[in-house]
Amino acid sequence: MEDTTLRAYRYRLYPTKAQVALLDNTLLLCQRLYNGMLEERRGAYRKAGKSLTAYDQMKSLPEVKAVLPEYAGVYAQVLQDVAKRLDKAFKGFFRRVKSGVKAGYPRFKGRDRYDSFTYPQPSQNSVSGDGKHVYLPKIGNVRIKLHRPFAGKLKTLTVKREGMEWYAVLTCEVPRAEPLPPTGSEVGIDVGTTWFYVTSDGEFCKNHRYFQRSSHKLRVAQRALARKKRGSNRRKKARERVAKLYRKTARQRLQLHHEEAKKLVTQHGLICHEDLNVKGMDQGNLSKQIHDVGWGQFFQILSSKAAEAGRRVVAVNPAYTSQRCHICGHTDKGNRLEQANFRCLSCGHTENADVNAAKNILSMGQAFVARSLSTETASREKPRPLGLG
Repeated sequence: MEDTTLRAYRYRLYPTKAQVALLDNTLLLCQRLYNGMLEERRGAYRKAGKSLTAYDQMKSLPEVKAVLPEYAGVYAQVLQDVAKRLDKAFKGFFRRVKSGVKAGYPRFKGRDRYDSFTYPQPSQNSVSGDGKHVYLPKIGNVRIKLHRPFAGKLKTLTVKREGMEWYAVLTCEVPRAEPLPPTGSEVGIDVGTTWFYVTSDGEFCKNHRYFQRSSHKLRVAQRALARKKRGSNRRKKARERVAKLYRKTARQRLQLHHEEAKKLVTQHGLICHEDLNVKGMDQGNLSKQIHDVGWGQFFQILSSKAAEAGRRVVAVNPAYTSQRCHICGHTDKGNRLEQANFRCLSCGHTENADVNAAKNILSMGQAFVARSLSTETASREKPRPLGLG
């Protein structure tokens, strides 16, 4: 295992009006360059059957600057990173095609769809000694709010626009953290829309329903947006108000996911959850509630934190976990006639339905770990489905 890992730190930027103009112009030029390089790749393959590489396109950047002098105002390595970003999109496309999954061909980016640019080799002294400014080549010293310290060797510096706000993402190489001491505790979690999750220990985590709580403000803001004339400044401001509400909801949800994942990883050495097809489930009647709770994002964060802490996360087949009695193993849909209550028709065992399901999930995960010969941890392993008994 490598001794170092990458960690990203995200900070708010407070550029001046002149710097905002430079940042916007850099994004615009990068977006146009991305689209031009994509068209060049498509044309080269269509006309000559030739596949261009990122290096091929980076070699032509001096010619681009000679024809279009405005590109001289953009840092050279930022332009090179645009070619690398497009190359990464094509490699991902071909990888998905080769593996047989649905693959979308790289598309042209609209102005609102291209919202970041990257300095791939920033100076280690990019952030000022007092921590109040970050130096962006061709932009200048921009005010930054370091709400928490960053550590390690600075590898990349990405500038990102979110609505009217600007952020800097510092990716640093840091020593890999030592695994947490073993706790001897194992837990199964059953996620849902009534409760965010319920554990096999009987702990209930509240579903805060952030999107539902902000729905009234969103309706008001969206109706105001619909009344504004297209292309007007008022419509632009109304659209930003809507986007700001969505961003707030997403950030609240993300914070909850990080807090709950950290708590589970700290307390338990083995964490078992259902291997849910979230993308398929959000096509039904409960799509809004499922999007609001965000199971997919939570599972990804949980696995990431578990890997760093040396914990193990196992995703089990969710079939019949809510209908099976964890005492006698009897499986019948009649065992759960109500959403909250479970009563086994065979042995008469009664319990909260979600707690019973969480215990079944834990048992399946423990059985898989016992059979498994792998020593890898926290890889969201998927055991084979168990029978109905």
